[in-house]
Amino acid sequence: MIAPESVIKGLRKCLKAGVNPEFPNQGVPQGGVCSPLLANIALNGIEKIGEFRSRGITYSKCVRYADDMVYVLKPEDDAESILAQVEEFLAQRGMEISQKKTKVTASIDGFDFLGWHFYVQKHNGKFKSIPSVENFKAFRDKVKHIVNNSNYGAKVKTIKLAPIVRGWRNYHKYCKMDGSRFSLWHLSRRTFKKFKKQKTINRYQAIELIKRAFPNISYSENSFANVKGTKSPYDGDINYWSKRNSVLYDGSTAKTLRRQNHSCGYCGLKFIDDEKVELHHIDGNHNNWRPKNLLAIHNSCHHYTHMSKGRKDQGFRKPSAGKPARSDFTERGEA
Repeated sequence: MIAPESVIKGLRKCLKAGVNPEFPNQGVPQGGVCSPLLANIALNGIEKIGEFRSRGITYSKCVRYADDMVYVLKPEDDAESILAQVEEFLAQRGMEISQKKTKVTASIDGFDFLGWHFYVQKHNGKFKSIPSVENFKAFRDKVKHIVNNSNYGAKVKTIKLAPIVRGWRNYHKYCKMDGSRFSLWHLSRRTFKKFKKQKTINRYQAIELIKRAFPNISYSENSFANVKGTKSPYDGDINYWSKRNSVLYDGSTAKTLRRQNHSCGYCGLKFIDDEKVELHHIDGNHNNWRPKNLLAIHNSCHHYTHMSKGRKDQGFRKPSAGKPARSDFTERGEA
């Protein structure tokens, strides 16, 4: 496994910890940090079940993400045989298949996987994917909970809605998002009516708030670029991962990143970690969105930039020779 020594050491301790006799059924919590990693270790090799070779290339019928997996079979394949091999593989590791979640279905009927519903159209045989019913319902409930909360004003609701809507649209940006349902027309219309009921908000202000609460994210169906099979975030290929992480951003941020060759405009380092990329307005005017006035920088660099400006404004002075550095607090009345 390619990972920092601290991660490998922590993982070994987790595996050696064993099970508490008083709680034999208690394990890693669902959605925990170690859960997908331990699932990958335990299920490593299960994707080799049903492999076949064609023209010297080995193909797998399994698509797996942590402990969720799908086997794509041809009409001549024996589904019961594949299922029996999977059950045997899991039994050797002390696990068993969830009968509620396991089923054999036709491609035209579709199946849910990782929040998407995949299916093949009957009339033309094209492969399509849309947000699953459960995923959309959970997202809609989150939006309604914020919109119907009387403790928040329209502006606060906008601030809370924007990241949720942006995250949901980014997650499904490679799906078929046509129609009023997935374009969120009904949700935005309902939210607009709620905003108009607030006496301090007029019609035009409500429209602007709706645009901020439901930001537009462009989508391109089935155009996702897979990670190269030999690549890892810890392999040292900074250029590859920096360019790939930059795809997560759109609009002015994406254009600025391409112009800067996916490097921070302040420190010059690549964007390789999970730190957020932010836009910095060089002249300090946040209404000036000209490309020459924008700089894509790390979140920490952005804070440091504004912190440096604040020090100059608050009267911090350079230390003179032979004297220790001391901040000037005379403006605060602490002299």
